[in-house]
Amino acid sequence: MWFRRDLRAEDNAALYHALRACRRVHAVFVFDRAILDALPRQDRRVEFIRESLVQLDEALHALRLEAGAGSDGEEDRDGPDPGALIVRHALATEDVPQLAQALGVQAVFANHDYEPQAIARDAVVRGALAERGIALHTTKDQCVFEREEVLTQAGRPYAVFTPYKNAWLAKLRAAGDGYYLRAYPVARHAAALAPRPAAWRQPVPALQDMGFEKTNLSSLPLPVGLRGAHQLFEAFLPHLPHYQEARDFPARRGPSYLSVHLRFGTISVRTLAREAQARAAQGDAGAQTWLNELVWRDFYFQVLANFPHVVDGEGNSHSFRPEYDQIRWEHGKPAQALFEAWCQGRTGYPLVDAAMLQINQTGYMHNRLRMVVASFLTKDLGLDWRWGERYFALHLNDFDLSANNGGWQWASSSGCDAQPYFRIFNPVSQSRKFDPEGKFILRYLPQLAGLSPVALHAPWEASPLELAAAGVTLGKDYPLPVVAHDEARQKTLQRYGVVKKPGVAT
Repeated sequence: MWFRRDLRAEDNAALYHALRACRRVHAVFVFDRAILDALPRQDRRVEFIRESLVQLDEALHALRLEAGAGSDGEEDRDGPDPGALIVRHALATEDVPQLAQALGVQAVFANHDYEPQAIARDAVVRGALAERGIALHTTKDQCVFEREEVLTQAGRPYAVFTPYKNAWLAKLRAAGDGYYLRAYPVARHAAALAPRPAAWRQPVPALQDMGFEKTNLSSLPLPVGLRGAHQLFEAFLPHLPHYQEARDFPARRGPSYLSVHLRFGTISVRTLAREAQARAAQGDAGAQTWLNELVWRDFYFQVLANFPHVVDGEGNSHSFRPEYDQIRWEHGKPAQALFEAWCQGRTGYPLVDAAMLQINQTGYMHNRLRMVVASFLTKDLGLDWRWGERYFALHLNDFDLSANNGGWQWASSSGCDAQPYFRIFNPVSQSRKFDPEGKFILRYLPQLAGLSPVALHAPWEASPLELAAAGVTLGKDYPLPVVAHDEARQKTLQRYGVVKKPGVAT
């Protein structure tokens, strides 16, 4: 069993199929150097995975014991093994086939991965395994419906969310009895789990063993692993009835904060969708809204699978609507300076800056704020949305290629079912509406604490007297705005004018 984006020992499709089909199953995870070598030496995601693997190792070992799996002869000759997971730090394309051969297995099981480079990796692994007479079996796990499972009546993939959502929900209901959301009973077949062989007795490697350093992950309110995922899930359930109202306010406990756990599979999407669907069926509006968000996740997965031009095999992003690639974005040193101000939270717009400081300090950004800062980058600063997409990819704990690409294309109006290009978020209006008391802003910009709630959202509009009383000198304690929103809006409308008639998606 090759674990990837599914770091849990419960309700795991590939693990279930492997245990059910095979006499002995070795559990393996590879810290893929093809990915890790391109990352900075401090990366919260690597640390999150590492700590989650420790829990996965413990969970697999516990499953073996509960299933009554005892000593395995020669492999236990060096004493009791505290774990069941083999963890490697290597190139997956080379190591997985070599390890499979060394273990003497007949098949490798894994769950589908939908990203272009992962698909290419799996193709290489499949070929290398085949040369050794070993099969690769993959199955759906990280979404409810994948690829072409939900199509229009004409048999085409959806490019508009609402009809996709309706078809998604209809397919779920038509199957009945929670068919698509049923959990895979892994524990029932856990006796097939093999202990970690003597040749691979080393535990989960430390960060420094892989050339990484510890981050501030342990100081963040982000519990890791399967236990952390269930902790967050249980904490979220009492707030679920109010989700549709609370989710837009970054200073309130509105979201589930489970996105990083979905990203790395420390909780099953079926667990979440099953709970959401059951509550929605009882009239819970918050649960229905949250279920819609899970449908959005599937929607972007199927966009990536069915419209591969949005991200090519080299990882380069392209507009879903090709006409939007005609837009001439700002460029040169002035553009780079604006981008640096955006990255560092120095735009002079407090809500934008607080949001960017949030991602820089924690690796998380509230969903409403992701829309605000993306709109600001593309439609206030006039910068290519791909710059922001890459920045998020580097810094978000929950970075997921499909959702990140879809979200940035939505904000820049270049994607399927995106907001119209003339819809331009006013960062001050968004600030006053969704952080009216400035609680979120002040969490990251405490130097503005002396300003009134009215001035806090647009400090440049405060009187010199109020600024002095608050101890704020614009340009010193806090930046002046890098652009004037009204002027930027007019430039954006002109810039997008090259798009004569945005295509109508189906």
